[in-house]
Amino acid sequence: MRDNFERQLMQLNTELITMGALCEDAIDCAVKCLRESDKKAKENAADLEKQIDRKERDIETMCLRIILHQQPVAADLRTVSSALKMISDMERIGDQAYDISEIAEYVADREITNEVHIADMAETAAKMVTMSVESFVKRDIGLARAAIALDDKVDELFLKVKSGLIEAVRQGEDNGETLIDLLMIAKYFERIGDHAENIAEWVIYSVTGSRSATGEQLIFDE
Repeated sequence: MRDNFERQLMQLNTELITMGALCEDAIDCAVKCLRESDKKAKENAADLEKQIDRKERDIETMCLRIILHQQPVAADLRTVSSALKMISDMERIGDQAYDISEIAEYVADREITNEVHIADMAETAAKMVTMSVESFVKRDIGLARAAIALDDKVDELFLKVKSGLIEAVRQGEDNGETLIDLLMIAKYFERIGDHAENIAEWVIYSVTGSRSATGEQLIFDE
């Protein structure tokens, strides 16, 4: 019985790795759209969003089946319930990456796009996603906490982007729509960082029973 449960947990890990990789690919497509106005990358982002949605449903079904048939307790239950929480954040990451790719075609090749810190935001947010998913698979709370710490950098870069866009307005940049689009893109990357932080916090919960370094105790149905 236990051997079967362990196999199911290994399969769950594999599916989460796959979903995390899809999220990373979606972010890469969004960045490519931003830099090059690449229509193929936009199509890929749309396809990846659909794949991520399907993967969320598959993993949700898998988790519910494990709970129903295996009736896990304690740490095992935390692992499965954390996975259910994590896939919700990953699904939103896919949505936001696609949203970025849709907006990007209107701002790509604009000089102001290269002057603000959006590329740095994208790189850091993508790194957070990679680290948070990897920390779940390895059950590495140190790596999860390192991912959480990077969210401060994403937030700092968002403020820099916003300040840069405000300065562009002051200097007479007359394309208001471009500036608004860039601010929206920056906000989406900031939200991706938030979702990656959530994933890392659920990793900590799955291992320790608390969601953060503060030791805050969580219950299963939070």
